[in-house]
Amino acid sequence: MIFDEFSIKTLIRPVPDFPKPGVIFRDITPLFQSPRALRMVADSFIQRYVEAEFSHIGAMDARGFLIGSIIAYELNKPLVLFRKQGKLPADVLSEGYQTEYGEAFLEVHSDSLCEGDSVLIFDDLIATGGTLIAAANLVRRMRASIFEAAAIIDLPELGGSQKLQDAGIPTFTLTAFALDDR
Repeated sequence: MIFDEFSIKTLIRPVPDFPKPGVIFRDITPLFQSPRALRMVADSFIQRYVEAEFSHIGAMDARGFLIGSIIAYELNKPLVLFRKQGKLPADVLSEGYQTEYGEAFLEVHSDSLCEGDSVLIFDDLIATGGTLIAAANLVRRMRASIFEAAAIIDLPELGGSQKLQDAGIPTFTLTAFALDDR
């Protein structure tokens, strides 16, 4: 299936003033309600990574779980979950980061990765880059490496993709929105 960026963008719902005034939230749930669009998104990522050399897929809590788990299944790779603080039951590593809304913490099971592992990390979108940079720091603390950070959406005006690239983390997104796109 050929990727149709226009079709995908029309299924990403803008929600003004959520979670706070002045923010336009990019809601991907309509995209996931369309089997055709979901297949197009998944197939695009699968085509990009099917022959790539990495060992694990990491997925960010919670919307990153949606696409990350599909790609992990399709590429037959282990899935590492990066969760919000307090959600994992065993020994964890924790990393603080800044979001566009305040401070948060990301956690991962401390035995998820080991030296020599290479991780493709997924989230639904790249905004300030805080979540993905925190995940990359956790990966590196386990002596593994980051293959690439991938997302469906980039919000380049918030600078996250640039911060990731400045931190030596290659990025890939399927589409981008300006902050004022409706």
